Amino acid sequence: MNATDTAPALLQVRDLKKHYHSPRRWLAPARPAVQAVDGVSFDVARGETLSLVGESGCGKTTTAKSVMRLIEPTSGSVKLDGEELLSLPPEQMRLRRRDVQIIFQDPYASLSPRQLAGEIVAEPLRNFGMNSAAERRERVRWLFEKVGLRPEAVDKYPHEFSGGQRQRLGIARALALNPKLIVCDEPVSALDVSVQAQVVNLLMDLQAEFGIAYLFVAHDLAVVRHISHRVAVMYLGHIVEIADRDTLFASPRHPYTEILLSAAPVPNPRTPAKRMLLQGDPPSPANPPSGCRFHTRCPLAQDICKTQAPALSARPGNTAVEHQVACHFR
Repeated sequence: MNATDTAPALLQVRDLKKHYHSPRRWLAPARPAVQAVDGVSFDVARGETLSLVGESGCGKTTTAKSVMRLIEPTSGSVKLDGEELLSLPPEQMRLRRRDVQIIFQDPYASLSPRQLAGEIVAEPLRNFGMNSAAERRERVRWLFEKVGLRPEAVDKYPHEFSGGQRQRLGIARALALNPKLIVCDEPVSALDVSVQAQVVNLLMDLQAEFGIAYLFVAHDLAVVRHISHRVAVMYLGHIVEIADRDTLFASPRHPYTEILLSAAPVPNPRTPAKRMLLQGDPPSPANPPSGCRFHTRCPLAQDICKTQAPALSARPGNTAVEHQVACHFR
């Protein structure tokens, strides 16, 4: 499954930017804007999982939250089912939030400690005036069963659940309104490895049953490889490579993707790891390098990389799924 099929994509993001401007101090020179996200474009098909990966600070979470307008983008276009979200007034955007939900990274901080678990999951239903109190309670008990929680746990507080159970609560809340797209902001990074597998498998089962699309933000490449249909690699606010999962892990083309994948642990300790180390320090998003943003650390960099930014474009030799790379030499 991929967003290059003939059917229009569920989510279409074009040239999305988010720049943070520091307040100017009296008599002090203006400071440059932090270019957290600078011209990101991608599609997410119905029922597809597109993962955003990259090192910390590359703009993954800012991109995901900008798509939902939890952070207001500086410019760009975000279309859901063909409707432009960035131009919607607040009340209309609120109604569209039924179709786009989020699972947060921290399964405890994202839950109100003063509400019962059932009240937390029922809150989206109350906010949108759906069903009577009895119907909401029945819906909540059904959601608890769907995410692997006991229905009688609706009367417990979040602190009475384990970390994995709290994240299941977050999944149930995101699922309550039957969304078309769920943004998963590193939903398993705070969990134990054994619990991570359970939650990831739960997300995949729910996707298969309800046809939900995921925009999945993650650091763990093993998790990304397990859950993704396609993967987009980000570096310093830009997407440098997009491909289907198997192609990207088997034959990455961008030098940064190669280095990123080489850093992943090897499951078999007897298999020698082929590490590729990044040279130099990461540039500041407030003062990014000219041309290709990766050229200051790239082993393939030449003079053209310092002056011309490569476009993210398809490369020859691709078959069913488009493999896009932003590199002059790949």
